[in-house]
Amino acid sequence: MILLLIIAGIGVVTLLVVLFAPHIRYAAGRKCKSTARLDGKTVLITGANTGIGKETALDLAMRGAQVIMACRDVEKGEEAAASIRAAYSKAQVEVRELDLADSCSIRAFAQKFLREVDRLHILINNAGVMMCPYMKTIDGFEMHIGVNHLGHFLLTYLLIGLLKRSAPARIVVVSSLAHNFGWIRFHDLHSQGSYNSGLAYCQSKLANVLFARELSRRLKGTNVTVNSVHPGTVNSDLTRHSTLMMILFTVFSTFLKTPKEGAQTSVYCAVAEELQSVSGQHFSDCTPAFVAPQGRSVETARRLWDASCEQLGLEWD
Repeated sequence: MILLLIIAGIGVVTLLVVLFAPHIRYAAGRKCKSTARLDGKTVLITGANTGIGKETALDLAMRGAQVIMACRDVEKGEEAAASIRAAYSKAQVEVRELDLADSCSIRAFAQKFLREVDRLHILINNAGVMMCPYMKTIDGFEMHIGVNHLGHFLLTYLLIGLLKRSAPARIVVVSSLAHNFGWIRFHDLHSQGSYNSGLAYCQSKLANVLFARELSRRLKGTNVTVNSVHPGTVNSDLTRHSTLMMILFTVFSTFLKTPKEGAQTSVYCAVAEELQSVSGQHFSDCTPAFVAPQGRSVETARRLWDASCEQLGLEWD
């Protein structure tokens, strides 16, 4: 009986949305107004084969940047690159294989990158997974914290020297409003005791915010800035692991951002002239955004940094 009521409720809401969609003006968010050019600049974007990553790649390529699209699925990456070239014939885009769920892949990617690319001005840690069933990375990490945080932590560590040598440089970490509902479970970082896909996702997004803030503190005086962003609620394939989320996103698609709209804050933090010396902040809709108390904790950020180094076998002072 309850199931029938839920189905009927969804049906009614869907009907109302369809009927009134033409009359609804949803908040698409602010657009990056900067006209900054990136000629001669090199940009690396993870997860650039789809969604906001692809739109970010297109925008920055249109500004003249050489954009390297780091993708787990190279075939899909090449399709995305081809569509970017079709939209902008002068686009300088290149696809390289990177699996953030495998530290060997990350190290191989970085080794080849450092051997072949002599400058890196913008790193956008964009790739991510959301609400997966319980899975582990090749290295045995829970998938959310492993890909969304530890994978990008390792990648940034391996490329930080090049970023410093290319300064002024910027790092953009794509987080989420979901960080507000996250807590770093140091006693069970990989959810071996209990697992909830939503909470695991929130923990990883909080880790993104804490990483950006702690890295910013450590990069003072280097002319390399790092900020985190909330792209908004974007209608993309990030919800592919959750049937319920896919249904809800389909029903309420009118109220969601398109990938292009969702990419605006990443683009803003990557190019805006007024952010040249701004670091350690969190942005949404191209403006400074609220950070949850647990995301502002210096102690938690430092503890997470140490735990991440221990998990990955790094010494990063």
